[in-house]
Amino acid sequence: MRAPRRPFPPPGPSRSAPARRAPRHGLARVLSKLGLASRTQAAAWIAAGRVALNGRIARDPETPVDLARDRVTLDGAPVGAAERVYLMLNKPRGYVTTAADERGRDTVYVLLGGSGLPWVAPVGRLDQASEGLLLFSNDSAWAAAITAPESHVDKTYHVQIDRLPGAALLEALRAGVVADGEHLALKAVRELRRGDKTAWLEIVLDEGRNRQIRRVLAAFGIGVLRLVRVAIGELELGPLAKGAWRRLSPDEVARLGRRSRAS
Repeated sequence: MRAPRRPFPPPGPSRSAPARRAPRHGLARVLSKLGLASRTQAAAWIAAGRVALNGRIARDPETPVDLARDRVTLDGAPVGAAERVYLMLNKPRGYVTTAADERGRDTVYVLLGGSGLPWVAPVGRLDQASEGLLLFSNDSAWAAAITAPESHVDKTYHVQIDRLPGAALLEALRAGVVADGEHLALKAVRELRRGDKTAWLEIVLDEGRNRQIRRVLAAFGIGVLRLVRVAIGELELGPLAKGAWRRLSPDEVARLGRRSRAS
């Protein structure tokens, strides 16, 4: 005789999934993400004993930290997110895009000196001989979205070359070249104006390979006399004086962020 089936037990209280803990990151990275310093500078603070975690001096920049649970202090003061800063500089020739230079050359930070700004980092680079629009911010997520290869944010340059280009040369430049095993392409090229022996080109890139424009032009035996970045996305250099800087408006910040996310 088959035993009678047992009734199903009444449903009990549902068990909620355990709450997820906030991700833990290395201490130096956390200070950098807060916009307080570069990761290298934060690591130096930690090595100097200026940073404490939950009341104890931390010496390892990779010490895992969860800001939702842990208390971090710098020189005894609790740390918090720095004011988010977004600015543009009209970089002159002769300055290197780095915080310090082992060869003693002037860096772009000389142009920001005495401004009273929080720490900011360059968003992308311009080489020493190049000029024009250079962004700075302490918002690492915003900066990464603009510079990430997959973002394909347009960068527009005006380039003076040492010859008068014909239609065939412009078409060849658009096709790009293979240099050092890399295919280097220009998104767009057009002639802006010409003189007796030189011409200005407008070149648009949507990727940021090292010295890309100079390498493409060099492959065709073309010399660069001047190279000026005049726009990033919809943000134009405009009338900003050489060596001067200004803060971006909230609308400019938002539009650049939207453009990078949409790419």
